[in-house]
Amino acid sequence: MTIAADLPAATRRSSDLSKRSAEVFAEAEDHPVTVTRRDGEALVLMSQREAEGRARLLNFAAQLITVTLDDRGSLAERMSKAFPWMLALSPADRESCAQDLVDAARASFSTDQPHLAIAELTSWKETATAVAAGLSSGSAGLEWLDDDETVERP
Repeated sequence: MTIAADLPAATRRSSDLSKRSAEVFAEAEDHPVTVTRRDGEALVLMSQREAEGRARLLNFAAQLITVTLDDRGSLAERMSKAFPWMLALSPADRESCAQDLVDAARASFSTDQPHLAIAELTSWKETATAVAAGLSSGSAGLEWLDDDETVERP
């Protein structure tokens, strides 16, 4: 599995923060920036969004590890214990959800892109919430779109 250290890192000297702070801060909004110092350990400057995304991914990883350590039941059954909202889904959708979440987590960790897993988790949770609220493919006026169908902008 690829780790974040394999990605090209932006590195700046601590003096850049005083001389070109706007430039360094703008760069840190796009991706983490390592700030090297002569008198201490290097620091990493990143946006709040980036830090929160990493924290959410780490929390999700902890939940997945807990699920994988339990050997009782199917993956979907174990995931439903960690994510009770999955119980609103049909058994087939729980299976799909469980596998999609594991796949998205693997993609997130291997590319250092927290949004991949978080978006998948949010999407499935919102789907479960909609199902729990009574929406289904049989609901009047509701049409489920296929993944490969292009929808024009309104």
